[in-house]
Amino acid sequence: MLKPDTFALTALLAALTALAPLSTDLYLPTLPDIGRAFGVSPSQVQLTLSAYLVGFALGQIGYGPISDWYGRRSGLLVALACYCLGSLICAVAPTIEVLIGARVLQAFGGSGAIVLARAVVRDFYSGARAGKELSMMGLVMAFGPVSAPLIGGGLHALFGWRSAFAALLAFGLALTVTVARKLPETLAEKPDERMSLSSMLAGYRDLVRIRDFNLYLMIGAASYTGLIAWLAAMPFIYHNRFGLTPFLMSLSISASAVGYLIGTMIATRIVVRAGIIRTMGMGAMVMLAGALAICGAVAMDFDTVIPATVAVGINLVGFGLLFPQAIAGGLSCAAGRAGAASSLLGFAPQVSAAILSAWVVSKIASGAWPAALAVLAMALLVLLLWLLLQRARRSPSASCVSPS
Repeated sequence: MLKPDTFALTALLAALTALAPLSTDLYLPTLPDIGRAFGVSPSQVQLTLSAYLVGFALGQIGYGPISDWYGRRSGLLVALACYCLGSLICAVAPTIEVLIGARVLQAFGGSGAIVLARAVVRDFYSGARAGKELSMMGLVMAFGPVSAPLIGGGLHALFGWRSAFAALLAFGLALTVTVARKLPETLAEKPDERMSLSSMLAGYRDLVRIRDFNLYLMIGAASYTGLIAWLAAMPFIYHNRFGLTPFLMSLSISASAVGYLIGTMIATRIVVRAGIIRTMGMGAMVMLAGALAICGAVAMDFDTVIPATVAVGINLVGFGLLFPQAIAGGLSCAAGRAGAASSLLGFAPQVSAAILSAWVVSKIASGAWPAALAVLAMALLVLLLWLLLQRARRSPSASCVSPS
């Protein structure tokens, strides 16, 4: 069985959290071809992404608090079974409607994987040490967004768009076997009261009454929403503006994703010394610089995709610095409700990202500006919320215990 403070455990938890980005990044370069295959519009194809985000968000609401009573390991096995079934249906979907529905089921499984992986981190670690573990998981996980578009583009070129979902099915099956054989139960104490809908709602109510938790929650949601809004529109922007093939598009996405790898690498080195909030502040400022660079690239209307690729990469450096720390900070407010806290910290970003990305793609005829301005607005909101968090930390009322 895997033990804490080992790379093997970190790698498994990273792989579980990687299900979410892999489930979007692996098939992103094929979105235009999916539309052509089913004869539907870009906005209908985008529903495969929005449906995943909504299903992912709704799924997280139940997994966390239920795992606080029944444990992490059994919940993970149920979640992975749902994920594998959804991936299988996606791979053989005969219509866009079936594909959209299967994406919801796939998301429901993927949501449990990431919620419970984070809950395992909170079971073993706290404070800046939890932030470092989440950053290390992000560092390992970052190889997914870097390699996934390349793998997806290559699979598409060789076998067509369905092969991306076949690859996700294989990955899900491998994780199921590993969790069943190697992951111990990590839940040490269960809540005193019996599980019920009212006790679950009470747990959420207690969390949202904590000022700092709300700020961590909103910071994480805003940073993720800006990123997904751009990623949802990017395949259509790059295809329409630059005429990129799915494989060239995958190269651009992978090159930008290196920024996330760099950001998480820096965070693992500095967070214990600098603290969660200072590390988040660095990330917020880098995200804003990247958002401004994206707007600059759109305004200059370059004939090459390179400036936009670099600008998105800068934004992702900031995201890699900030997002794991926002999760760690929120979890530090959880006390005995790590599962419920992990659920809320995952639910809010997915819902806000689904709403904004759907609006951005609906405006795709207007060019890249709606997506670029969405990224800039979210980056400004992240910085504002971080300033409020920094100010709030000077007052102990309604606060939670976490390192500054």
